[in-house]
Amino acid sequence: MIWTNFIFFAIGSIICWIIASILIYKQKYKKASNILFLLGIAILLTFIILFWQNLKRPPFRTIGETRLWYSFFITLVGYITYKRWKYPWLIIYTSIVGIVFLIINLLKPEIHSQTLMPALQSLWFIPHVTAYIISYSMLGAATIAGIILLKKIENKQVDFKLERLIDNLVYIGFGFLALGLLMGCLWAKEAWGHYWSWDPKETWAFLTSTAYLVYIHSRLHKINLKISLWILIISLILLCITWLGIDYIPSAQTSIHVY
Repeated sequence: MIWTNFIFFAIGSIICWIIASILIYKQKYKKASNILFLLGIAILLTFIILFWQNLKRPPFRTIGETRLWYSFFITLVGYITYKRWKYPWLIIYTSIVGIVFLIINLLKPEIHSQTLMPALQSLWFIPHVTAYIISYSMLGAATIAGIILLKKIENKQVDFKLERLIDNLVYIGFGFLALGLLMGCLWAKEAWGHYWSWDPKETWAFLTSTAYLVYIHSRLHKINLKISLWILIISLILLCITWLGIDYIPSAQTSIHVY
C-alpha cells in the first residue's frame, strides 16, 4: 500500500462520516449512523496498517503521518465519548476535525521514506508518539466540548454532565500528555545522554503541559467556569503550536523535532 492509494481510503472514510453525521439525530437511523461512523474509522485504520507494512517502519515520522493518526484517534475518541455521554454532536464535530485533517493530507502529499535516522530507531518511538497523538485527540475533543459549554453558559444554560465530560477528557488526555513527555525524556537520555535540553519543541511541550495543569487546578479550586474554559482553549492553541507550529519558528529550524 503506497501513499497514492490514500485518496480512495480517505474518500471512503469521509463519505461514511458525513452520512453518519447527517443520520445521528434521526432516531430510526441511529444504528446505521453508528455502523457508518465505525466503518469510516475501520477504513482509515486499514490504510494505516497496510501503509505501515509497505513502509516497513511505523508511520509516525512526518507531519502528514501524524495527521493521519490524529484523524483516526479523534474520531475514535469522539465515538467512545458519544457512547458514554450520549451527546450526538460529538460524532459531528469529531467527524469534521477528522475530515479536515484527511483533506489537508490529500492537498499536501509528502514523500514517505522507508529509512529512519538512528535516533528514531528506538523502542520509545512508537509509544512516545502514540501517547502524544492520543492526548492531542482527547484534549481536542475536550476543547470542542468546552466551546459548546461556553455557548450554553452565554445562553444561561446549565449542563453539569458536560462539565464532567470535559474534566474527564482533560484528566485522561493530560495523563497521556505527561506520559509522552516522560517517555520522550527517557528516549533523549538513551539517544543523546541527557533527559532535557530545552529544545524549542521541548519548551513548547512544557508550556502546553503547564497550561493544562493550570486548567486542572482552576477546576479543583472552583474558579469561574468561563475562565477555566478559556484556559482550555488557550491550552489547545499552545498544543497546536507545539505540534504543528514549531516548524515555522525560525529558532526551531535546527531542532531535531522539526518534521
